[in-house]
Amino acid sequence: PPEDRLERVAVFPSQDPLDRADFNAVEYINTLFPTEQSLANIDEIVSKIRLKIRRLDDNIRTVVRGQTNVGQDGRQALEEAQKAIQQLFGKIKDIKDKAEKSEQMVKEITRDIKQLDHAKRHLTTSITTLNHLHMLAGGVDSLEAMTRRRQYGEVANLLQGVVNVLEHFNKYMGIPQIRQLSERVKAAQNELGQQILADFEEAFPSQGTKRPGGPSNVLRDACLVANVLDPRIKQEIIKKFIKQHLSEYLVLFHENQDVAWLDKIDRRYAWIKRQLMDYEEKYGRMFPQEWCMTERIAVEFCHVTRTELAKIMRTRAKEIEVKLLLFAIQRTTNFEGLMAKRFSGCTLADGTMKKAELPPPSTNPFLEDETGTETDETVIEKGDIDRPKKPKAPDNPFHGIVSKCFEPHLYVYIESQDKNLGELIDRFVADFKAQGPPKPNVDEGGAVLPSCADLFVYYKKCMVQCSQLSTGEPMIALTTIFQKYLREYAWKILSGNLPKTTSSSGGLTITSLLKEKEGSEVAKFTVEELCLICSILSTAEYCLATTQQLEEKLKEKVDASLMERINLTGEMDTFSIVISNSIQLLVQDLDAACDPALTAMSKMQWQNVEHVGDQSPYVTSVILHIKQNVPIIRDNLASTRKYFTQFCIKFANSFIPKFINHLFKCKPISMVGAEQLLLDTHSLKMVLLDLPSIGSQVVRKAPASYTKIVVKGMTRAEMILKVVMAPHEPPVVFVDNYIKLLADCSTDTFQKILDMKGLKRSEQSSMLELFRQRLPAPPSGVENTSSMSLTAPTPEQESSRIRKLEKLIKKRL
Repeated sequence: PPEDRLERVAVFPSQDPLDRADFNAVEYINTLFPTEQSLANIDEIVSKIRLKIRRLDDNIRTVVRGQTNVGQDGRQALEEAQKAIQQLFGKIKDIKDKAEKSEQMVKEITRDIKQLDHAKRHLTTSITTLNHLHMLAGGVDSLEAMTRRRQYGEVANLLQGVVNVLEHFNKYMGIPQIRQLSERVKAAQNELGQQILADFEEAFPSQGTKRPGGPSNVLRDACLVANVLDPRIKQEIIKKFIKQHLSEYLVLFHENQDVAWLDKIDRRYAWIKRQLMDYEEKYGRMFPQEWCMTERIAVEFCHVTRTELAKIMRTRAKEIEVKLLLFAIQRTTNFEGLMAKRFSGCTLADGTMKKAELPPPSTNPFLEDETGTETDETVIEKGDIDRPKKPKAPDNPFHGIVSKCFEPHLYVYIESQDKNLGELIDRFVADFKAQGPPKPNVDEGGAVLPSCADLFVYYKKCMVQCSQLSTGEPMIALTTIFQKYLREYAWKILSGNLPKTTSSSGGLTITSLLKEKEGSEVAKFTVEELCLICSILSTAEYCLATTQQLEEKLKEKVDASLMERINLTGEMDTFSIVISNSIQLLVQDLDAACDPALTAMSKMQWQNVEHVGDQSPYVTSVILHIKQNVPIIRDNLASTRKYFTQFCIKFANSFIPKFINHLFKCKPISMVGAEQLLLDTHSLKMVLLDLPSIGSQVVRKAPASYTKIVVKGMTRAEMILKVVMAPHEPPVVFVDNYIKLLADCSTDTFQKILDMKGLKRSEQSSMLELFRQRLPAPPSGVENTSSMSLTAPTPEQESSRIRKLEKLIKKRL
């Protein structure tokens, strides 16, 4: 087979033609005898071939015989391998038998040694247990004797040792003698507990005055014993001592006493300071240091004070005023801060001092030290957002231990802030009316109203103050107040002071129509009004950014469970509306200033223009208005470049469709008139492209988004004029040229082009019919209507509707 031949050639490569797979006998003979003369050697060649055949036969015979011998050799090798395996298995079995015998022999040798080891271990355990038993019996006898003699110093050391030794006998409690010793130890412990409590009761009776002459050394040793006894004994001693120590406080500051009211809250904290100093002098060494008795007394005082203050404030709630409440809270938080410096908080109810986790670095500009004095609260500047952020300090473990009682009454504070903020907004309104709009501030890029900084400084002060009082529901209530007055500031101060226009966006008034009919200029904003609009826009932007930062800061201050309830998105949207309205006013003002020039353009007799000259007067008028308004707006919005860019884009989107709409009104147009209009259009295009930097000493490239809008819109106007300039004969070329240049399939636009050319109705009909025939086929799924257009004509259609309405009203007037 071919596969076998290929394998043979790969294993035994050969150059002999006889070994080739495609061997051809005729070709091979022709190679041996290429000519007739070569046939003379035929006998010699035949002899060589026969010799080669014999050699091949010999080789084949040798290989066949060799294969016969290989089978016999293989069987012989297999038999030898089987015999070797049997011999190896026998040797392994012998080794295993010898190993078992050796193991048995070792066990017999070491049997006696193991018995001795077990005996030694049992003997050692017995001796140790007997020693412990001797120590336990002697210790119990000594413990009972020392307890009767009140030798607490010796008992403290002995009792701990006895308890430790008794633990070794837990597994022997089934033995009556051991169980009896255990019961005697428990009885001695109970007796010690009762005896120590009685000694403390005698030294510090619950009724009457304290007796400092008690056996302080004995009681000090008794406290050491209490450390070893049941923890309940220690707690009972602490409870009774603290209760007796604070009994005078409950009498002096009872709710019916004058000093119990909030205006004298300082006296409470002064009293506990004196008591703690007195305790340190008289009893500081009596109790073990690890009992933290000073801190326990202070903590219990805080709990009692919170309960008493809550009770008296519920009774006299109508007498609580904001100043009084803030005074009491301030003094209380100061005292809690003093406790945090003096104590570790290890005795609080949870038994551990909770450490507050450090929050992630804040991106908020409200970053001044909030724990400092009020003088640290300065105006929030925009640059503060790049300041290094300070991590929040760990919480005070004693925060709220007393001041928590004021939280139910913080509504008084919230109502007060509501009233203050209302008065602040009214003052802002009055100041604005009295002082008038801010002066133009070109050097600093527009003036931000100072009232907004005052508002946010007050917000910060309230937020910091309220967060020190509570981080719960009062913070949510304060946030609601913030939201209310942010909206009021946006509407009363910002929107309320925007200059009013004579005509609203998208509509007309009788006054404006009469003025236009009389040929007078449309009322424009003054320079002061333009500066005011820019100032309000800059202020709204500042308020928008600062409101977002205020929201983040409020979420940092409030409890984690209440973070979702803080949302100032609505207020930020309100400031965004103010910004949008301000930009729209600036656009409307410049747009309205250009309207008379565009009207003049549409009323010119373009068919009578005889030669092309410089730019037309209406173009000069438009450029003049742009040069008057845009530099003022740009300089006053220097700090908010993105909104100046929005102004430019909105003006271009408004002016260009209006210009094209007036361009359609220029009819009929002669060839020279179309050339003049094309020149004017190009002039306006260059001015619009240079609009962002017009009148500026610093030439800055216009934003790409703005340039794209201007180029697209004004190029369309140029294409319209080029179509008007093109000859309408032959009609097919004219229609194809229109479709190519304008890419507009609207019959309305084509009709306007024909009107501009001044064609007769009969000519227009044939042109329209030809236009419909030459229109490209619409995409599948799209209806072929006459209003279909490759470019969106929505602004032009809207402008056309407005102009039709304007004409209708003029006729009726």
